[in-house]
Amino acid sequence: MLRTEADEPGWEVDPDDEWGVAVVATVGRQLKLRREAVGMRAGEFGKAVGYGEDLVYKIESGKRIPRQEYLDRADEVLGAGGLLAAMKEDVAKVRYPKRVRELGELEARAVEIGVYENSNIAGLLQTEEHMRALFGAWLPAYSDEETERMVAARMARRSLFERSPAPTLSFVQEESTLRRPVGGRMVWRRQLERLLELGELRNVAIQVMPTDVEDHFGTGGIIEVLKFPDGTAVGRSEGAFNSRPVTDPKQIRILDLRYSMIRAQALTPRESRAFIEQMLGES
Repeated sequence: MLRTEADEPGWEVDPDDEWGVAVVATVGRQLKLRREAVGMRAGEFGKAVGYGEDLVYKIESGKRIPRQEYLDRADEVLGAGGLLAAMKEDVAKVRYPKRVRELGELEARAVEIGVYENSNIAGLLQTEEHMRALFGAWLPAYSDEETERMVAARMARRSLFERSPAPTLSFVQEESTLRRPVGGRMVWRRQLERLLELGELRNVAIQVMPTDVEDHFGTGGIIEVLKFPDGTAVGRSEGAFNSRPVTDPKQIRILDLRYSMIRAQALTPRESRAFIEQMLGES
């Protein structure tokens, strides 16, 4: 059975993503040139790769993001010798929302990252099951395809933990985010176990902000600060600068100060570990 447009929801390229549009257009043009070079009609080629003729035309015109298996199959059918399949890495990045991709690129360059979260477990710390449960609870609801794209993007960011040299990573989590059993008890337990596992890494510090802290500098919402090798930085906070990313040193110092005070108010990493272990023991 050939794949049709109804089988491929959520694979349109974002028109505001200039880089993504260029990548998909280039890949589509190469696919068309290769197909025409071997004398195959779009319908004939579609049957060979398992896609309807209409989808073939949309991919070749840069209106649809091809799946990785489409590129693999096209490479075989057209005898491209791996040239089409080699485009998979860039095409895979286009699948991720532009904002998420840009965040991943910043994280990949950062030597130090600090995150304070008061509503959910920080994205970099989430298990795949936890991610799916979170995305599944959002309204309006994501389609299955959109959920897969968001999960894939967030999972790709976790390569940060495997970098060498390793960046310094600091996370402060509100106690309430740890107590909420997102996805059910087993998913919740595995998420807590994941926090303990990551907390063992020498470059990672995970701290818990107890709910009963009276003077709290995190009431303005989440804070993220990323610092780079050249001394520059980018930060964001829900409660400052209209939630937009900032790079001005004076603004970064404000976010740094707030985050430092939040860390000072939170449990130490050792105390936080004991706190999470106690939660697991009580469940």
